Amino acid sequence: MKTLLRAVFAVAVTAVLATAVAVPSDAATRRAPRVASFDGEWSVAISTSYGNCNSYRAALRIVGGRVYAAGGDFNASGYVNPSGGISVSVSSGAGSAFGSGRLRGSRGAGRWRTRSGECAGSWYATRRGY
Repeated sequence: MKTLLRAVFAVAVTAVLATAVAVPSDAATRRAPRVASFDGEWSVAISTSYGNCNSYRAALRIVGGRVYAAGGDFNASGYVNPSGGISVSVSSGAGSAFGSGRLRGSRGAGRWRTRSGECAGSWYATRRGY
């Protein structure tokens, strides 16, 4: 009987410890970045308001707050901070541009310009699947 009680006690203590480790405290939850809330596939419409550059539609992927190109003939890199602020660099061939703005929920908007300054404009994004 004593051995059975020790085994049950050991299992109960292990379960309590595992739960305490697996469930973050309220303070840890408040401090943890929430960049994952922006993870997913995004469709971005890029329009030119200054210069002789074409408008463009691009697919981006956000994983863990990092921004990547999701296909297409360009490279993209950047990040999204926990409050939705986004900064992205894009390059294709000899051209490159950077953009910044904000994501909120399943939408986003901001500004962009080429590195050389010959073109600039705005971008609007929607998360795919929403």
